[in-house]
Amino acid sequence: MIDGTAGVSGRRDADEALLDNPEALAEHDPGGMLRHTASAGAQVRESAALAAEANLAVLADDGRPRAVVIAGIGTAGRTGDVLATVAGPRCPVPIIGHRSAGVPGWVGAADVVIAVSASGRSPEALGAAEAAHRRGARLVAVGAPDSQLQSIAEQARAPFIPVPRRAPARASLWALTVPVLLAARSLGLVKVNEADLAETAARLDADADRCRSAAESFVNPAKSLALALAGSIPIVWGSSPLATVAARRFGDTLSANARYPVVTGALGEAGRGRVGLLDGVFGGLAEGERDIFADPAEDDGEGTRLRLVLLRDGGLNAEDDTDEPFAVEERRADAVQTLAERRGVRCDVVTAEGGSALERLASLIAVPDFASVYLALAHGLDPMAVPAITEMKELSNQ
Repeated sequence: MIDGTAGVSGRRDADEALLDNPEALAEHDPGGMLRHTASAGAQVRESAALAAEANLAVLADDGRPRAVVIAGIGTAGRTGDVLATVAGPRCPVPIIGHRSAGVPGWVGAADVVIAVSASGRSPEALGAAEAAHRRGARLVAVGAPDSQLQSIAEQARAPFIPVPRRAPARASLWALTVPVLLAARSLGLVKVNEADLAETAARLDADADRCRSAAESFVNPAKSLALALAGSIPIVWGSSPLATVAARRFGDTLSANARYPVVTGALGEAGRGRVGLLDGVFGGLAEGERDIFADPAEDDGEGTRLRLVLLRDGGLNAEDDTDEPFAVEERRADAVQTLAERRGVRCDVVTAEGGSALERLASLIAVPDFASVYLALAHGLDPMAVPAITEMKELSNQ
């Protein structure tokens, strides 16, 4: 173990043996991030029940809105991306994410603002809720009970869905997302039924079981992915809009939990420029200089290389309306895998499963979520406590 200049303890090289020691994993995870990550299925069920008690039906009284604004930052802001991709390109109104205080200047009485904050006190969500009330827009608020956000919602006589704060926001994606989806369903913007929610929760439960700490690395897909990424610079690309949301989510958790730099985005965009990373000093050039007989354990850090993670939608709903034909997405995904192979860049593939967009998204998020936690633990880092985040907030508040 080493101590960094800010007093952060950890190890530069991943400890593979630690991942197959459940007792050691528990010791290095005092905040229970693995347990919180495994609660995703329970979050879906609990949030659906809480949303059902919030009288969201009143949102439909004034008819279809001109636009829906999802106001929040971090994981709360990511819920807007999920809503947009589940609603799909044929959604009758624009769904717009807003990640700063207040709301866009055009928001007015014809619009709906959904303010989301796990703590119920983020400046971005609070500012958006206040501005929406002031401008006469319909408001929905999602956040911790007995919070400032709930007070604003009550003043505005707006629906509020209380989400108990049991974990850090980044481990509460599903608790925050389900109320947003159900609010949009009340507005007639998405087709998410109880069966979809039940199947998504079951999928998350099943993946949590596959990724449990007692499952050894060779049968645990999250541990295998974590070890594959160890010591690399990850690039995570999604083959479709849905898979791209999952890719960006993986970037969030790799950065916050494992403290890894990561490049994320849509594979279509990557093909217009970022795919060139495969040719660069961390890609094809580095692989060309690799000594195939060298001991990886003796790598001094100068040989850091790219590791590509490709999230593929799977085409299970290929008949749905999409921005691009499914065949185009598949050819592009095959092409980038071939490019990586030719340059010696290792590539891991996660393929979506499930019958609904929500379940497919869950299948692309669950294993990477666990992988980010296992990667942190392999480096001796506490995935729950991120000192830099705390210090950033303190310095910003000053």
